Amino acid sequence: MASILHPPGDGAPLSGPTRVISRFAPSTTGPAHPGTLLAALLCWLDARALGARLRLRLEDLDPERSRPEWREAMGRDLTWFGLDFDDVDLQSEAGGAHEAALDRLAELGRLYPCSCTRSELRARGLPTAEGGTRYPGTCRGRALPPDGWRATRDPLRVALPTDPIPVRDEGGEPLDPDPGAAMGDPIVRRRDGSVAYQLAGVVDDARVGVTRIVRGRDLASSTATQVALQRLLLLPEPTYRHHLLLLEERGGKLAKLHGAVDVTTLRQHYDAAALCGVLAHAAGLLERPDPVRPVELLDGFAWECVGRRDRVMGWTGERLELVD
Repeated sequence: MASILHPPGDGAPLSGPTRVISRFAPSTTGPAHPGTLLAALLCWLDARALGARLRLRLEDLDPERSRPEWREAMGRDLTWFGLDFDDVDLQSEAGGAHEAALDRLAELGRLYPCSCTRSELRARGLPTAEGGTRYPGTCRGRALPPDGWRATRDPLRVALPTDPIPVRDEGGEPLDPDPGAAMGDPIVRRRDGSVAYQLAGVVDDARVGVTRIVRGRDLASSTATQVALQRLLLLPEPTYRHHLLLLEERGGKLAKLHGAVDVTTLRQHYDAAALCGVLAHAAGLLERPDPVRPVELLDGFAWECVGRRDRVMGWTGERLELVD
């Protein structure tokens, strides 16, 4: 991963009492796609414009879907695209910190095992605005085994506080202040034994001092839950900004532009500057999809220039095209 590290001495100094620390945290459960690169580009531009330290965290905890080759490919694709990072972290190397957080939640009496199956949750839970199912709290009263959370194979959930949590998005994205009512108690350790996204991300951000999070608005619904976990664990709360998504038309519905084309295919049809121009144009940073390198977009970068509405794109088999 050394090739994607920020060159020493290049750019703003990496020290100072008020230094902002940001991160880009893609999962390694599949190849990168156009939305991955757009999210990485906006996160990179934001961090470099602020003189922030920018970390790359490769989220590789899923034992069934995460693969080493996708982890390596993510680094190569981001380097090819023209993005660099000051540090690279593997989420799988932070197991001790994740277990310590579970220990603390157990000490607080907030951790409980959940034996509900997916079919039971679909039958009992209420649909959420994101298309998922709100956990109805069926197992909330269950106690951990006498030997603690490590002695159960059931998934583990956290009993969230019932008080509303005021959360502000820097860009004005609406954030639900009551994650318990909106989504229910989150799973923090899965049935396969891996620590789940909500808790792992919160712990990892605090562990390396992240103060600012820039990510797609598809994750906005997770923000209040993550802030609730931060407050339970007495962890610092970063600043959040959520941005537009790239969508595709699929079966008459809109879905994230993911499965239609991956970066390996895109690299057969675009060089890095040409692809960057297409994505920057879709985000509102360029009037035309002319070739450009990420560093050329830094001068004058401001969030006021980034479009707020999601963009629909199609893949013709040879190029990306805006549909809307």
